[in-house]
Amino acid sequence: MIQKINIGIDGMHCASCSANVEKVLGKLPGVILAHVNLALEEASIEFDERRLSPEQINKAIIGAGYSVREEVNLSEDEQIRAMKDGFRRMMLMWAITIVITVFMVPNMLMGKMLVSHSFDNWFVFILTLGALLFPARGVYISAFKSVKSGSANMDVLIAMGTLAAFAVLPLSYLVEGVESHNFIGIAAMILAFHLTGRYLEYRARGKASEAIRKLVNLGAKTALIMVEGVETEVPIRKIKTDDVFIVKPGMKIPTDGVIINGQGNIDESMATGESMPLLRKAGDPIIGATINTDGYFSAKATKIGSDTFLAQVIKLVQDAQHSKVPIQLLADKVTAIFVPTILVLASLTFAVWMLFPETMAMAGNFLRGFINIAIPPSPIAAALMAAIATLVIACPCALGLATPTALMVGSGIGANRGILIRNGEALQRMKDIKAIVFDKTGTLTHGKPELVKIQSFGADENEILVLAASLESGSEHPLAKAILKAATAKSLTTKEISGFENNPGKGVSAIIAGQIIHAGSLSFIEEKGISASGLDVNPLLKDFSYASRVYLADKYGIMAVIYIADSIRSEAREVIQTLKSMGIEPIMLSGDNQDTADAIAAQCGISRTRAKALPADKVNIIRELQHEFGAIAMVGDGINDAPALKQADIGIAMGQGTDIAIEAADITIMRDNLHSLPIAINLSVQTFRKIRQNLFWAFFYNLIAIPLAVIGILHPIIAEIAMASSSVTVVTNANLLKRKKI
Repeated sequence: MIQKINIGIDGMHCASCSANVEKVLGKLPGVILAHVNLALEEASIEFDERRLSPEQINKAIIGAGYSVREEVNLSEDEQIRAMKDGFRRMMLMWAITIVITVFMVPNMLMGKMLVSHSFDNWFVFILTLGALLFPARGVYISAFKSVKSGSANMDVLIAMGTLAAFAVLPLSYLVEGVESHNFIGIAAMILAFHLTGRYLEYRARGKASEAIRKLVNLGAKTALIMVEGVETEVPIRKIKTDDVFIVKPGMKIPTDGVIINGQGNIDESMATGESMPLLRKAGDPIIGATINTDGYFSAKATKIGSDTFLAQVIKLVQDAQHSKVPIQLLADKVTAIFVPTILVLASLTFAVWMLFPETMAMAGNFLRGFINIAIPPSPIAAALMAAIATLVIACPCALGLATPTALMVGSGIGANRGILIRNGEALQRMKDIKAIVFDKTGTLTHGKPELVKIQSFGADENEILVLAASLESGSEHPLAKAILKAATAKSLTTKEISGFENNPGKGVSAIIAGQIIHAGSLSFIEEKGISASGLDVNPLLKDFSYASRVYLADKYGIMAVIYIADSIRSEAREVIQTLKSMGIEPIMLSGDNQDTADAIAAQCGISRTRAKALPADKVNIIRELQHEFGAIAMVGDGINDAPALKQADIGIAMGQGTDIAIEAADITIMRDNLHSLPIAINLSVQTFRKIRQNLFWAFFYNLIAIPLAVIGILHPIIAEIAMASSSVTVVTNANLLKRKKI
């Protein structure tokens, strides 16, 4: 049986770390798919539970030199504590570095140390050793674990570079020509900038991932359940299916359920986006994490834990954040060989500088231009400087963070707006969409019959509606329910009826206030001996040709025609025009006849329709349109839409639709409003644009910085500043999505 789990991983600091863990997990027997997200510090694993257990997966992660986090999602308090810990390490490192600088700068300003192996040198050496052993020890522990597991991460590069600088003072006693004052304190400075960059990056990543934390924190922490007739407050994790819980005014509903007694006005904006609370009473379903604004009721838990609405929303967002867009595959391939390549390149750099110091110095001077950085006078010092700079400048972190941070921010923005993006691949395909196919029912329309017009021949419309509602109060027909709903909305009171007669498929008759009133089809009215000749219904037939008509008549003749239809969404036409302005062709699919489909499409502003479409036909129609347009999106809500949603390049489900349609879709619109559709498209385009920008800058940075380090232009400290800045820049650029008007 296939199982999918997310595992939090601590100790990953760069793209090489995540690539190493992904490689280890991919080799486990039974693993079908393993994605490791550096930005989330999580692994998403699909595996065959008959061949592999979660405990074995955890053991493999630990064996690779990392630790498993018990809770996948960091709570806000844990996130703050982790950031404070990183801040303390950074500040301690800077305090040591400032002291080192106080000792170094006066002597450096004099051009040389007062004494070649002075007390100052050894004091700085001891301070640097303290920095390595305390605030920066995590870097060396991570590097050791990485090498021990047979891999190499970014910490290996930092560790080698700083240890090389640190070892210069002892080396100066053994090797002639090595001048320790060129390197004293460099290791501490590199580590100070490294820890600063890591802290700033962690803060930025925390902002990027706040969407998940916000969703988790939406849920109630406790529930009031009935235990032997007594209200007892328990942690939410202890609530079980079929438990009866109490919800008082102002309380969050603890879990999904159904009201069994009482009622309340519930703020469901978290799920639906509707700002006005909705009255829910006995028999009505309720959603966990929504708020009871007033009223008092008891309810039975129907879904708990991972089955609840909120948990499913969180899972969809997590899946999107764990997914990879196709463009990321190139970055993954580069990352997998990056650190070993840099280790070889640094070794070659050291060797070439030792063998051809004058040639390398000339190349550096030629390219240096206006930057005047002195090359150390001895070949070994110059070689060390270039090799250390090459080690610390080469950071694959930016490559590893480029895609997941943008996905985190984009999916978070979408979740806050009721738009759930299931996978990263949908983001990349969305930019190529040329046409969107709309299923009619439940997408362009509300999916249920509503009274759209009363054409009265003399009587007041409210009077007509009262008579019709009074007649239909005894019927279960969908058209009857639409009439009753319209009367209720106007707070009209029905009249007492007698002699009720139901003619299935035709109409109903009853006596109201001493008169026989009939309501039904035109043929039913004519069967009662009532003629429709002379009535002018034609003016409305063109506009409401898609609607079903209920004729209301008494013994004197037809009193009114009531038009009932699956009403078109008020925002449909505006949304269609917006899509057209974006260069996207709207097309409507419908199982209705061609005339009805054309009438509804015309009101929405759609010129292309395909009618009488069965589920199998819809799939074939999508294929035809893909051949014509290329990339196609499909919007639907029903079970019969699921095959077409899968066939389309992008499947978009309306969230009030069936679970099957939602499961088949790439994007789910949780709020019952089509305005979310162009927002979803624009969000996808903007998110992918950020991914491309991030990947460009990550690649560009390494392509420019590494050659400059090799030829000695970049001082190791400048290299470390640039390296730290690259990761922070990528994450900050992703966070700029939040400022975009989408």
